[in-house]
Amino acid sequence: MQTGHKRKQQHELKPRTNKKSAETISNIKEEEPFPTHARPTPEECRAIRDSLLAFHGFPQEFAKYRKQRPYLITLQDKEESPHLINNCDGKNDNVVKVEEEEEEEEESVLDGLVKTVLSQNTTEVNSQRAFLNLKSAFPTWENVLAAESKFIEDAIRCGGLAPTKAACIRNILSSLMEKKGRLCLEYLRDLPVAEIKAELSHFKGIGPKTVACVLMFNLQKDDFPVDTHVFEIAKAIGWVPPVADRNKTYLHLNHRIPKELKFDLNCLLYTHGKLCRKCTKKSGSQQRKETHDDSCPLLNYCVKLS
Repeated sequence: MQTGHKRKQQHELKPRTNKKSAETISNIKEEEPFPTHARPTPEECRAIRDSLLAFHGFPQEFAKYRKQRPYLITLQDKEESPHLINNCDGKNDNVVKVEEEEEEEEESVLDGLVKTVLSQNTTEVNSQRAFLNLKSAFPTWENVLAAESKFIEDAIRCGGLAPTKAACIRNILSSLMEKKGRLCLEYLRDLPVAEIKAELSHFKGIGPKTVACVLMFNLQKDDFPVDTHVFEIAKAIGWVPPVADRNKTYLHLNHRIPKELKFDLNCLLYTHGKLCRKCTKKSGSQQRKETHDDSCPLLNYCVKLS
C-alpha cells in the first residue's frame, strides 16, 4: 500500500484514457455491482478481523498510518490489545516488546502517491530503496521534474519497471505543475472523497487501486483497496460472486464493510495473503510461506481453503 508494501498493480501502469478513468472512479460511490450478494456482513467482517489480528498481530509496516487514525486503538494501547503489535514473523510470542520510536514526520500526499507507484510489481524492500534513492538523488520534486528521464530511471531502477514508473512520476509532476503551479497535493485533504478520486485519476497510469491506497494511508479516508491478495481471499471466502473482477470487488467491499473496520481488515487481509499460501493461487511463490503451525484462521469461514 505506497507505504512500503508489495501490491500488484501492473494494469495501472498502462496508458489509459484520463476522461474515462476519472468518470469511472468519481462514480464509484454510487455504484453497487452485486446488490443481492449479502456478504460480507458486518459481523463477519469483525470476526475475520479479530481472527487475523489474533493470528498475526497488527502488521508493523502499517503501524505509522494507523497512529494517524485517532478513532482506532493505537499501538500504545498494547496492555489492553497485545495483538496490535506486529507478530508476522511466524512466532507466537506470549510477550511482545515494542520499542518507542522517534516521532516520524508526516508523509506528504505527493510522497505517498509516488511511493505507491514505486511499490507496483516489486517487493517492499526494493520499493523502499527506490524511493530513498530517488529522494537522495533529487532532494525536491522540482528537481525530479527538471531532471532527464534517464537519471530518474537510474535512481529507481532497483524497484523494477524503471522507464514506465519514471514516466508515470514525471507525468504526475508535470500535470500538477501545469494545473496548480506547484508540486503539492495537500489541497486534496480538504476535498470530498469523490473529488479526490477524480483529481488523482486524471494522472496517467493512476488507477483505482493506487487512488484507494492514497485515500486510506495518506488521507485517512475509510477506503478499502483491493490488491491481488485481498481479491483472491475475498473470492475464496465468498465475499464476492465468482464472476467478480477486481474493480467490482472494490466497489462491493467498500459498500459492505463497515467504515471503522476497513483499515485494520485491509491491512490484515493483505498481510495474510502474503504469508498464507493456502489463501492464494500461486502457492509456489517464495514469498508465500506457511505461518505458525500451517493452520489458517480463514479455514473456518470457507471450505474452499481446506
